[in-house]
Amino acid sequence: MGKFLLHIWTYFATNILTQPAYLIGFIVLLGYLLLRRPFYECLAGFLKATVGYFILTVGSAGLVNNFRPILVGLKDRFNLDAMVTDPYFGQNAVDVGLEETFGRTFGDVMILLLIAFILNITLVRFQKYTKLRAVFTTGNVQIQQAATAFWILLFCFPNLGRIEVLVFMGIILGCYWAVASNLTVGITQELTEGAGFAVAHQQMFGIYLFAKLSEWMKKDQKKKGLNKVDRKLEDIELPGFLSIFNENMVATSLLMLFFFGIILLVLGKDYLIQSEFMIEGQSFLFYILTTSLNFAVYLAILQLGVRTFVDELTQSFQGISNTILPGAVPGIDVAATFGFGSPNAVTVGFLFGALGQFLMIGLLILLRSPTIVIAGFIPLFFDNAVIAVFANNRGGFKAACIFPFLSGMIQVGGSALFATWIGLSKFGGYIGMFDWATAWPFITVIMKFAGYVGVVLVAVGLLIIPQLQYRKDPEGYFMIVADYEQYKENRQKNK
Repeated sequence: MGKFLLHIWTYFATNILTQPAYLIGFIVLLGYLLLRRPFYECLAGFLKATVGYFILTVGSAGLVNNFRPILVGLKDRFNLDAMVTDPYFGQNAVDVGLEETFGRTFGDVMILLLIAFILNITLVRFQKYTKLRAVFTTGNVQIQQAATAFWILLFCFPNLGRIEVLVFMGIILGCYWAVASNLTVGITQELTEGAGFAVAHQQMFGIYLFAKLSEWMKKDQKKKGLNKVDRKLEDIELPGFLSIFNENMVATSLLMLFFFGIILLVLGKDYLIQSEFMIEGQSFLFYILTTSLNFAVYLAILQLGVRTFVDELTQSFQGISNTILPGAVPGIDVAATFGFGSPNAVTVGFLFGALGQFLMIGLLILLRSPTIVIAGFIPLFFDNAVIAVFANNRGGFKAACIFPFLSGMIQVGGSALFATWIGLSKFGGYIGMFDWATAWPFITVIMKFAGYVGVVLVAVGLLIIPQLQYRKDPEGYFMIVADYEQYKENRQKNK
């Protein structure tokens, strides 16, 4: 019986839970069934949500692949033997190093994912006591995080038995998923005007931190009478020829042409042909032009995918939140936020985040760090772009430039220090995204030096966070999810 249940779970986890497109489609289908919609509407919702998420993944994958010549070129052309900060490189590093370092297998990672996911749902189900509202549904991210978390606990407790490792880290990871995605509920509702979802990705503490710092910056500027400085990107009308930058697609194309152009010129035509990124006889000028403009193409595709599935998810999740998980919202891929706020914030965040990352990489080389980082595209783009989106929404243009830059520096510096300490850097990769360069090193220090007491401290510390959030705004805390229009109206009255 046990083997049969395990087989069912493995099938579900492999084909639905860890495949975000089908998981989102399944959630939409379930939600519409609970709302007692006609079957043809349920089927249409499932298809629209699933296809929409596939469109989003095409855009995301295109952005990553488009950046590959630069990522590979910087590593090969300058003979840098370095660790790549990228969730997939990080997952592969854990897979390669687990048996060699700890004598464990990657198979336990899926069981860890199950324990953490069940705990996340349970904590949200009892939100009356836990004050938690978000269910983490981004399956590919869950695998990456479960793998790295598994390594971290084995690093802290190398002699711990299999069951104990899975239970301890299942509790911590489940609390992290529930608490960190819950942190983004309020700020995402305000960004999206009540779209009804939260962020479930790799930089949730970072999003919340920089959103709050942006808000503080804006208030500080107003006190000093600097109202022009806190304007949002979408409010800025550029004069003369600069007005072409008011159009998102044009601005993205020109800025990426400048960014990609410089790096590809440094790499050189000969290297690109030798590495088979270009073919013999191809125009170098038009290769640079095509590579740069494809960034705008894939970004547009990604935003289309967001618009396609978010509306279906928002409507259907009411069925789940009204019956199974009252007051809950789905935590979904960070890319879903790119369809809201200023479209130019995505490009600005990427560029300033890249500046911060490249500066810190230069410092690591100058300081002769034992681990040199190659910036992977996923942390470079998705972390810093979303930080800019939220920063711009709450603090304006200045915040959208400063905070992605700081994030870029922190991602590289924190990842280099932490991955070296826990021994993952020698396997060539680390997850590298904001929370895993800040919050998780802090969690690891507590567990490493406080032992089993540290596990309890981390779990309790995480669960205190939503209690503090609730105490700050008891009246609006659940209303922002249940009735966003009423929440806005009440805020206006209070102001």
